[in-house]
Amino acid sequence: MKKIAILVMGLFALASCQENKRYTQQSPEIDTYKKSMEVYKNMDWENFAAPYADTAKICNNVTKEKAITVAQALEKNKEDATLFTWVVEKEEYEMVITDEGETWVNFWGLWKGTMKSTKKMYEIPFHNTARFVDGKIVEEYGYWDNSEIVTDMLNQTEKPEPEMMQATE
Repeated sequence: MKKIAILVMGLFALASCQENKRYTQQSPEIDTYKKSMEVYKNMDWENFAAPYADTAKICNNVTKEKAITVAQALEKNKEDATLFTWVVEKEEYEMVITDEGETWVNFWGLWKGTMKSTKKMYEIPFHNTARFVDGKIVEEYGYWDNSEIVTDMLNQTEKPEPEMMQATE
């Protein structure tokens, strides 16, 4: 009887030591996020909203208080596509489950975009992180430094057009 009790306690201890996997590089959520990135890279705007919950908030370089909706993000991406062509390289994905039980997929990549008007190429490392609930993205944060692009665009709008320079001479 003593041996059975020790065996039961040992099995109980062994079972209680096993933790749920809190970090992985393979999951259905990662697969969903990879598809989301493919949609973005291919500018497949008809499928842009598919991985997002209806109430999802997107926070690209802003706080949650300034989040935009999926529809607004779609329009912003369409606008960007009129200004740039792009590819995304060096993609890395991971999924973590926080102490609070939230599921987040993290993404790191290198955005290479060419401004259509100037043919200048930009390389911008970026990071996105998306929280999933029931297989859908409910919030997403994106972080990158686009200051070089903003500066170039401002400089481009401040320069007088060649026709205007000739008219003033």
